[in-house]
Amino acid sequence: MPRDFAPDTSQFYRDGADAVFAELRSADPVHWYEAAGFWCLTRQEEIREVSRQPRVFSSAHGLQMWQIQLVRDGGSSAPAGVDGAVSILELDPPEHIAHRRLVTSAFKPRYIEQLEVRIREIARATLDACDPTGVIDLVEEIAVPLPMLVIAEMIGVPGSDRDRFRRWSDSMVEAGGGGTTDATIADLAELFEYFSTSLVDHRDASADGPADDIITLLQEAEIDGERLSEGAILMFLMTLLVAGNETTRNLIAGGARVLADHPGQRAALAADPSLIPNAVEEMLRWVTPVRSFIRRAVVDTTLAGTKIAAGDYVVMFYGSGNRDEAVFGESADAFDITRAEANRHISFGFGEHLCLGAALARIEARIMFEELLVRWPDWTLAGDAVPLESCLMNSLVHLPVRLQP
Repeated sequence: MPRDFAPDTSQFYRDGADAVFAELRSADPVHWYEAAGFWCLTRQEEIREVSRQPRVFSSAHGLQMWQIQLVRDGGSSAPAGVDGAVSILELDPPEHIAHRRLVTSAFKPRYIEQLEVRIREIARATLDACDPTGVIDLVEEIAVPLPMLVIAEMIGVPGSDRDRFRRWSDSMVEAGGGGTTDATIADLAELFEYFSTSLVDHRDASADGPADDIITLLQEAEIDGERLSEGAILMFLMTLLVAGNETTRNLIAGGARVLADHPGQRAALAADPSLIPNAVEEMLRWVTPVRSFIRRAVVDTTLAGTKIAAGDYVVMFYGSGNRDEAVFGESADAFDITRAEANRHISFGFGEHLCLGAALARIEARIMFEELLVRWPDWTLAGDAVPLESCLMNSLVHLPVRLQP
C-alpha cells in the first residue's frame, strides 16, 4: 500500500482515495491497517456480510474510526447522553429492534409519499428565494433548507429555527468525526436544552389533543410497558435531526456538482424527468454521503478467508463498496444516470441498521431536482467547491454556481 494510506484522515479523501480503494478491492479486500489497528472492508460482499450479522459484528462499541482507540484505552465509545442514553445507531438486537419500531411508522414509504405536496412546497419556496442573476452558494441556498425544514416539521419543532438546527447539526457531525471543541460542546448542550424545552411544550399542549409528530410519538411510546426516559428521547431526536438533514444535504449538493460536470446527462434529465428517480440512485452511489461506519467482532470469525479475532474492529468503507466492479461492472468509476444497477448502492447502509430515512431522502432529492431542472437546467460552477474536512461525511461546505447562463 502507499505509505500515505490513511483512511482515518480527511486528507486521504482529497488525494485519490478511489484509486487506492480500487487496489485494495482487487488485491486485499480485507486489509489490516496497522497504523490504527483495524480491518478495512472495501468490497460490497464483506460489507453486506458484516451488516447482516449484528450478533457477530456489534454496533455497541462506537461508530467511527476515531473511537476505536478510545475504547481500547478504556473509555466510552461515545460521549454519554442525558441519563446515559446512547444513539439508536449504537444499539444491537434486541434493543435496537425495539427502539427502531418506535419511529418506523413516521418513515414508512407510504407515509413519506403523503408528504410529497408539502416537500414540493418547501422546494419551490427555497428556489423562489434564490437570485438567478448572480452567483449563489448552492449548499447554503438550495441543499440546506429543504431537508432541514422537512425534518423539523416531522420532529415537531418550528422551521423558523432552521439556522440554529444547521449549526447544531454541523456540530454533531463534527463531534461524530472526532473534532470536539469547546464550541461544539456548547452547541450540543444548547441542542439538548432546546429539545428538553420542546418536550415540556408538547406535554403542556397535550390537553388540546396529541400532535402528529415524532416528539409526541416518542413521548407516548413504550418498550416492555415502560415509557422512554427523557435522555433516550433526547438522543433519539438528536440522531434524527442529523440523519434527516446531513445525508440529503450532501446528496443534493454532491448531485448538483456532478451534474454540472456532466451537462449532457443533466440535459437528458431536463428533457425527461422520468429519469430522475434512477439518477438519484446514481447520485447516491457516486456521492456516498456517509463515508464509513465501524463494527466490532464479538466472536472469532472470518471474512473472505481472513481470520477476524473477537475484539477486532472492521471499518466498512461505503464509498469503496459503491465503486465495486463486481457489482457495477467495468464502468463502476463512471457516472451514469441510466445505470441499471444504480440502486444496488450501499449509501444507506444495509441490514439491521439500514437508514430509517432512506425513502425520505430519495423523495426530497427527486423533488428538488425536478423543480431545479424545470427552472434552471443549465447551471454552471462559478468557483471551486469547498469540501468538508471530514473522514465521516462526504460533504460540501460551499458550492458557488450560476443558475442561468
